[in-house]
Amino acid sequence: MDEEEIKYFVRVRNTDLDGTKAVHIALTGIKGIGPHTSRTITALAGVDPHAILGKLDDGSVERIANAVDTYTEQVPDWMVNRPKDVYTGEVRHLLGTDLSMMNDDDVNRMRKMRSYRGIRHETGQKVRGQRTKSTGRTGTTVGVKRKKD
Repeated sequence: MDEEEIKYFVRVRNTDLDGTKAVHIALTGIKGIGPHTSRTITALAGVDPHAILGKLDDGSVERIANAVDTYTEQVPDWMVNRPKDVYTGEVRHLLGTDLSMMNDDDVNRMRKMRSYRGIRHETGQKVRGQRTKSTGRTGTTVGVKRKKD
């Protein structure tokens, strides 16, 4: 029986993906693509999501890469991770280092305008309304000191 060659690394969008995994799982290795987005991309590319990525032919990998690049134009606005860009107002889906840089820019903008969230980011406290009385303590704080009777 002729053993099919497997590519252990498949390069898509400047990211090395694991060729031994299924396509819909391997695509989640790209920052900005989660399980739902990866299923949508495999459907747009016309590829079986359960196929092993390293065993796909070059045409299928090219279709996947093309689907990743044109994802924003092919899906509704609510399926992208940046539905309205702050600076341009356009619909975008950021991937990889673009996502990391834009996230850092957003946090820096909040710090600069001195919003509540920006101040919480600056001081290293919880940002999304979680309780802070007993959890999220840093340093060597162990317990609460009681008053002596």
